[in-house]
Formats: sequence, C-alpha cells, structure tokens
Amino acid sequence: MHDIRAIRENPEAFDRDLERRGLSPLSVELIALDDARKGAVSAAQAAQERRNALSKEIGAAKKAKDEARAAELMAEVARLKEEAPALEAAQGEAEKALDARLAAIPNRPKADVPPGADEHGNVEYRRFDSSRERLTEGRQHFELGEATGLMDFEAAAKLSGSRFVVLKGHLARLERALGQFMLDLHTSEHGYTEVVPPVLVRDEAMFGTAQLPKFRDDQFAAGDGFWLIPTAEVPLTNLVRESILSEDELPLRFTALTPCFRAEAGAAGRDTRGMLRQHQFNKVELVSITAPEQSAEEHERMLACAEAVLKKLDLSYRVMTLCTGDMGFASQKTYDIEVWVPGQQTYREISSCSVCGEFQARRMNARYRAKEGRAVNFVHTLNGSGVAVGRALIAVMENYQNPDGSVTIPSVLQPYMGGLNRIEGPNT
Repeated sequence: MHDIRAIRENPEAFDRDLERRGLSPLSVELIALDDARKGAVSAAQAAQERRNALSKEIGAAKKAKDEARAAELMAEVARLKEEAPALEAAQGEAEKALDARLAAIPNRPKADVPPGADEHGNVEYRRFDSSRERLTEGRQHFELGEATGLMDFEAAAKLSGSRFVVLKGHLARLERALGQFMLDLHTSEHGYTEVVPPVLVRDEAMFGTAQLPKFRDDQFAAGDGFWLIPTAEVPLTNLVRESILSEDELPLRFTALTPCFRAEAGAAGRDTRGMLRQHQFNKVELVSITAPEQSAEEHERMLACAEAVLKKLDLSYRVMTLCTGDMGFASQKTYDIEVWVPGQQTYREISSCSVCGEFQARRMNARYRAKEGRAVNFVHTLNGSGVAVGRALIAVMENYQNPDGSVTIPSVLQPYMGGLNRIEGPNT
C-alpha cells in the first residue's frame, strides 16, 4: 500500500518508479482521487460544523423568545440531518476508491534493482559450487521416484487430479527429514522462532500481505470466508497486524513449516511432469519484522540463512537479483536462489527472499514506537523461503542419484533418516 502524502510530495519520483516496473504514470489519477476524497471529507465536516453552529443559534433564538427564527434554524438543521447520510456515503465511497486504487499498485523498487522486463533481465549476484562433482547428465526426479514405486502421480491424480503427488516409504521420510532439518537449522543456528500457524486465513490476512485482491485467481478459497495459505508468509507476517510494537522488540524473526496451496492459474502447460509446480507443497518460510534502518541488512541476513540450507546439503546453486519486471508485487527487492537440477541441466528456483519495506505494514497497520522521540512508524517486513521442501527433495534426488537408480542420503539428513544412508533403486 502506498502513502498518498508521499505521492503528493514527489509525484515525479513515484511515476519514475512505476515506469521502472513497466507501468504508466499514475500520480495525476491518484492525486485527483485524493482531491475528491478531501472534497467529500470537507463537505461532510462543513455540514457537521454548520449543524453545531445552528444548535447554538437555536438556543440563542429560544432564549430571546424569537420562535420564528428558532423554527427557521431548526428546519435547516433537519435538512442538514437528512443530507448527512448521503455526505457520509460520498466520503466513504471516495476513500474506498482511493484505497482500492492504491492497493492495486505494486511496490516501488529500490534504486539498486536492475532494470528489465522479465527473467532475462535478472542479474547473478553470487554462486556456490558443491564439493562433489557436478552431474552433467542424469534422470529427472520423477523418473527416479516412479522407478522405485515411492513417488506415485497416478494415485494422486485419482484422489485430487493433476499437480499432486503421493510420496511413500523412504521418499516420504526424506521429505519429512528435509523439513525438520531446515527448522532445526533456522531455530538453533539462525535465531528464528518456530511457529505453527493456521493454514486457513481470512480476507484481511490475505490483503495484508497483498495476495488479495490482485491475485485472487491464484488462491484456493476454502469457504466460510477462509483461504488456504499460498505460503506461511501470510499468517507469520500478519502476527503483527494492527499492533504497535516497541523498538526494543525488533527485529522479530519467525519460521514455520506448513503445507502451501496455489492454484497455479497462470502456469498452464508449464512443468506438468513431476513435483516442480504443485497445487499443494510443503515449505519452510522465514519472516522478519524490523525497523526501517534494519531492513536492508536483514535482507542479506535472510538470504544467507536460506543459502545455508543448500550449503549444508552440498548442492550447487546461484543467487539472482530479480529485475524490476520479474520481482513480486509486494517486493522492493528480491533475491532468488536457484539450485542445480541435473535432470533438466539447468538451475531452478528453490527460494525467494524479498524485502517489502512498509508496503505490507501499511496494509496491516503494523507499527512500532521508536525509543527516541516516541514517534510511531510503520515496521518493515521481509519474507523468504528457507526453503521449498519439495524442490529440495527434487534437488537431493537428482544430485545424489547413482547409476543403479538409488539415491545417496546427504550426511546432514542421515540422523533424521534413522541412520539410513541410501534409498535403494530398482536395480540394487
């Protein structure tokens, strides 16, 4: 959500930022909507002030026993009282029109975000190479999984349709191990507080993190005014909605392992085989709530926390700074971590870490009271995948595959697998 006062103070800068995101200038339209809102507020206030003044005049007329004047003034009060609902409705509609327009505009990119129209404009930030020899060929995860009978897409299709999977036996345990490993890492080494949040949330929570209204078609409605969460970012960030924190409490850092649900409305025909793009998947999420001056440093810290997962798994990856045309609606700046998947001979996104500034905080009315000056300001919010569990499973299977179809278990996961060091393949 944008601050209309900031837009009025510097409309040229606002329009330049929108242009960097491929949008037309909007400051003139927004200022006109704000002028209409101000006019409606002024009209309602003027009518109320006139009613208050008339009440005093009526009292004076009655005291002077000027009944004719009192009756005239009372008639005007009655007329103003009749007009009041329409004036209040006009004010409400004007405020609603401005808020709706502001809510539909994406966040302003930071100055150091590279320009670009799509993913081709993304810029490599850094990379990590595994200590193991990189596989330059190999089977894809679904080929490995189906051959062992531990990854069943047909059974899932019977239950739920396409873009679902049933994992069994050691693959099911490996996915569970990955999630537990990530939670343990982020809580014990990175200082995040583990949370078990609801996976059903109301409109207000989805609006707060900007899934609604723009991305309604990407979400699963659950009835009774509930939505299935597309990411734990939604409940974790909304933990501070409608709150005034003390500066001493910041930063807050939360992590959660939850199922996530996405309609993938715009992904028809993409990644139809395997687990890369599912309607339901598990993900470990990282969320930070900070003071404004902390958020840039926190963004780098969050990225490093997500990277640590892949380093400990000894998986090759690269970090990309997303360009203005590829980053998310609520983001000021985003880093994507892309892990190497031998089956496709390419890098695929496994984590996205974003700083949102006060964009979400304004939508949630999440604030903090400064230690000095006692001013109340909006917090900054950040979120990142730490990381997507299903995609980590894909990366482990493909990078640790053996010629006989078996999969070696990374050493950091073996304690979570009861000491198992290998998932047997069909030819072992």
